[in-house]
Amino acid sequence: MTDTLEPRTDHRHHVDSMLMRESLLDKQVMASTESDVVRMLPNVHVVKVGGRSILDQGRALTYPVVDVLGQLLKKEKLILGVGGGVRSRHVFSIGLDLGLPTGVLAQVSVADALGNAHILGTLLSPHGVVAIPPEIFGHLLPLFIHSAPGVIFNGVPPYSLWEHPPEVGRIPPHRTDAGCLILGECFGCRSVTLVKDVDGLFTDDPKENPSAGFIDSIGANELKRRGMKSLPFDEVLPDVLLNARLVRQFQVVNGRDPDRIAAAVRGEHAGTIVYAD
Repeated sequence: MTDTLEPRTDHRHHVDSMLMRESLLDKQVMASTESDVVRMLPNVHVVKVGGRSILDQGRALTYPVVDVLGQLLKKEKLILGVGGGVRSRHVFSIGLDLGLPTGVLAQVSVADALGNAHILGTLLSPHGVVAIPPEIFGHLLPLFIHSAPGVIFNGVPPYSLWEHPPEVGRIPPHRTDAGCLILGECFGCRSVTLVKDVDGLFTDDPKENPSAGFIDSIGANELKRRGMKSLPFDEVLPDVLLNARLVRQFQVVNGRDPDRIAAAVRGEHAGTIVYAD
């Protein structure tokens, strides 16, 4: 009998990972994770229909937009997001008066946007498009979009109670414009169009200052540098765009001229283009 023990062979499987021994707080490690990103829905367009600017205006403004969207759905795949409009602003006012935190305000805003999603879904139901409940929308989106010409969602990103605290005030910074842009980035969609009630971006609020100059295109960095006091979209969008990998621009168009929506989806310059630069 010998005192020498034979070395044991380890036949267990080990997971080999480049991040296994690394800190996820190390900037060099994070830089090493840059790589190509899969485009899950490269031929799909995201169109955000404003709640206050379009749907709250009633039949006169909403029906022409619905008609254009119906025509687009015959040829294009669309993901339609909506905003909560005036009702969300009313809920925010009550919540602020009651001292509700930002995360709770983000959660309660979902209901109003979802209501508008169902309204738009009802009007577009003859085209086979309906509103999808937010609980299953993200997970089943590729299935829905390949089974129908388009889908509708409430536009609110699901940060809920985990919404980022804003720099100023308590209003959730990631609202429905941001939700649509983030969705387009995640799924690698072909374009993102925001439908408002103005021609695009101006040097000042054109409703208050008729002499404000129109901006037909601008880089996100330049937009941040200007620090404009009034924007027709969520202020966080330039930051989201600069960090995006797949969506490198979005366009703001005037829904009062619905043909501009179709033009933007076709890739034409029909409003203000904000690009990552």
